[in-house]
Amino acid sequence: MNKQEIKNQAKWMEGAELELERRSKFLSGLIEKKKAKEHQEQPSKLSVRVRAADMPIVLQDRAFRCARDQLDSMPGKLDSKRLALALKKEFDAAYGPAWHCIVGTSFGSYVTHSTGGFLYFSIDKVYILLFRTVVEPLDR
Repeated sequence: MNKQEIKNQAKWMEGAELELERRSKFLSGLIEKKKAKEHQEQPSKLSVRVRAADMPIVLQDRAFRCARDQLDSMPGKLDSKRLALALKKEFDAAYGPAWHCIVGTSFGSYVTHSTGGFLYFSIDKVYILLFRTVVEPLDR
């Protein structure tokens, strides 16, 4: 190989390295976009189905995540009391008192709730009713 061929090959290698780096950045960008989209679609990936709601979306998302985390931490059989208690405590702590939660695979209900404080949803085959009532002081 003469000097000119060596220079041409070195230039070609440099160009190939730059092209490889460009493609790698492009693919990394696509992967990041896909991860961001999956994160935004998280509630739908949780097998969540809203049955009825009078609650801001932000609070609904928090309920979905809390319920899913609790369900994932339960080995085997559903512990409805534990799930209901966890959701109630989470919402009492974050949004003030008087949250109520009913969890099961089959139940009926008819409740009165505060405006903006009602969510009835299911995750897989577990149904969850989360609602808030007003707490008024007793007159003595």
